[in-house]
Amino acid sequence: MKRIFLSLALLLSLCNVMQAQEAGYPRAEWDKATAILMHTPGQELFDGVIHPSAGLFENYFDVDKAAAEHRGYISSLEKNGIKVYTVEQLLNEAPIEKLRVYAMNALNYDVSNIPNANLVENNNYRLQVIGEMSRADLIRCILLQPTVTLYSTDNNTGVEAVYTHQPLMNLYFTRDQSITTPRGHIICQMNSTQRAPETAIIALCYEQLGVKPILEIVNEGRLEGGDYITAGDVSFIGCGMRTNIEAIEQIMHADAFGHDTIVVVNDHKWWQMQMHLDTYFNIIDKDLCTLVESRYNAKEGDPEWVTVDLYTRKPGEKEYTLTQQDVPFVQYLKDNGYTIIPIKLEDELHYANNYLTIAPRHIMAVAGQSAELQENLARHGVKVEWIPLESLIDGYGAAHCMTQVLSRIPVGK
Repeated sequence: MKRIFLSLALLLSLCNVMQAQEAGYPRAEWDKATAILMHTPGQELFDGVIHPSAGLFENYFDVDKAAAEHRGYISSLEKNGIKVYTVEQLLNEAPIEKLRVYAMNALNYDVSNIPNANLVENNNYRLQVIGEMSRADLIRCILLQPTVTLYSTDNNTGVEAVYTHQPLMNLYFTRDQSITTPRGHIICQMNSTQRAPETAIIALCYEQLGVKPILEIVNEGRLEGGDYITAGDVSFIGCGMRTNIEAIEQIMHADAFGHDTIVVVNDHKWWQMQMHLDTYFNIIDKDLCTLVESRYNAKEGDPEWVTVDLYTRKPGEKEYTLTQQDVPFVQYLKDNGYTIIPIKLEDELHYANNYLTIAPRHIMAVAGQSAELQENLARHGVKVEWIPLESLIDGYGAAHCMTQVLSRIPVGK
């Protein structure tokens, strides 16, 4: 048996963790969503779409259409009584001195091509420029992550430059930079280097919301929010392409899951289309879920065969024990009372599985799915609001990926 122990240092640092439900932190994916964090993409998206693969996107898509779709999605959520906070809104409310600190970290002057460059002088020049920036330009600087590569010249001002960006083009997938467990918010550590700066931005957003994350993944741990689903008495956490066991163990060490059973879902395929747990599995209600058909029908030994490892502890204990290993995922779901709706390939490729559950049997899903799937959901009593997201889904994500649900309240029993 593998045993996970809680360190005293982490226990002391998380003294507020035990106040689990005071902030309405979600215990179940099917509870009623009350507050969500989102980011409407802007100028920072353009660099990503001109080379989609390098931007971690599937295809080119129109930046302005994507932004319009995103605003429409926010409007649909708000019509359901959900408070939507946006990254832009929260950055606009942040103290301007704090934005200047973030901008200093984002803006780089590269003087390596200038012999005997005065580093102090150039840094002072950067401080001067940032000190004069408007709030809007500070936010642009933070989102675009610019580098100014300087060269000496005999013309004009004596210096010229090449400008490059490392923009936060994936920031609109606000599911990924953090997870929200029944205990609180955890800041992730992204699998992709180019996405690493996103977590600091989300941490600042939490600060503006007046909440303090209970944990930040460090060292070799890798965690992305699309791999986490809270489900009443258990936490589902994907382990595969974007999240590793080191991060999962950090969360268990810190007692930050808020559940006595942790279901580690092992993905053996490592396919970009299904990079996170929420791209092939999702939950609609306490007894109803979806799973892409190829995973549902997979046989042991197939690349799409999914297994789970169960870490459990007795109520009141801090220590988790690995009690079951390599349990077939479909078997686990059925044994625990779930009816599974298989998602066919046609719909899977249109991100049918990446819906957001906002209340029991009430989901927000990508419009344009097959009549068969629509009828199947209706037979199971599912209310679906079909959201036009045709441009946004070319970024390899959909309705679930674009939302970080900050709070939920239980509905009924």
